[in-house]
Amino acid sequence: MIYFKLPFDERLYTVNEKNNTNAVNFHSYDTLNQINFHGDIIEVSSPEWDHTSITNTSLANDTTHFIAETNEEYITNLQQVIDVIKENNLPKLVYSRRKIFTDFNNIDLKESFNNLCKSYPNAFRYLFNDGKNAWMGAFSEVLGKFNKTTHAFETMALAGTLPVSEAWSEKEIEEQKPVTSYIQNILDNYTDQVFQSETYDHIAGNIKHLRTDFKTHIQPQDLDQLIQDLHPTPAVCGIPKDFCNDNIRKYEKFPREFYAGYIKVETEESILYFVNLRCARLYQDRIHIFVGGGITDLSNPEKEWIETELKSEAILKNLTLLT
Repeated sequence: MIYFKLPFDERLYTVNEKNNTNAVNFHSYDTLNQINFHGDIIEVSSPEWDHTSITNTSLANDTTHFIAETNEEYITNLQQVIDVIKENNLPKLVYSRRKIFTDFNNIDLKESFNNLCKSYPNAFRYLFNDGKNAWMGAFSEVLGKFNKTTHAFETMALAGTLPVSEAWSEKEIEEQKPVTSYIQNILDNYTDQVFQSETYDHIAGNIKHLRTDFKTHIQPQDLDQLIQDLHPTPAVCGIPKDFCNDNIRKYEKFPREFYAGYIKVETEESILYFVNLRCARLYQDRIHIFVGGGITDLSNPEKEWIETELKSEAILKNLTLLT
């Protein structure tokens, strides 16, 4: 089963699984794995949702035996990453970790999803369980939006993270600049005219990011390749892509799985692609929350730890436990 809401749309949707139409696809970060939901996308009425029972008894047990990084381990590893960035003059490299909670057994999945939907109205919000994998998430970064009729294509550069009340520093501003340039250069390979907005604040719950929007028109046959070129974006990987990917595998303690991958949703009018960032994998006896940050040569390891703690609140603060 899958339930989801689109950004700025409080209608609840599911997939009826009555045909082989590609409706919603989750792509892992390394693009080697997919979770597919086939059928027609249909709206779920309020009475239907009120009477829907979603229990955690069908969730798998956690057999990974993963142990989350301590603050000390994270800072030690991150300092090595910063050294790599300085030695190779990298604009940015993204380093992530898992925050693993084991001190509860029963999550009210339905109420937790309701909370997530209320907290992040501008995000793509989802909850799914395919029998083997169960994930929940909400994030508002659009990897791509393609209009099937007009062939208009939209994407965004999103980088830099601070609590909403804090002012931007040089670190966040410098982190966002190469992300914007990277996306602009890719789009230039597919079109002669790209509209680029001014950079502005993008609010996501208790934190904010720097955002720049892009709009253009592309040929339909170029869409798949363009998405492959954009993923993984500097917001989840770094620059240059291949070098950063190699070092992510070298220094990160855990596989990313579907964290920092992307979600494809195809409607009658549009094909939508969302980056899967604020997310968690759900187990019967624990939950793995995935968090990361863009690291530059100006990064402070302790502040980066605090940033990931803030990001974990996107999921954690919305969890409701069964009583």
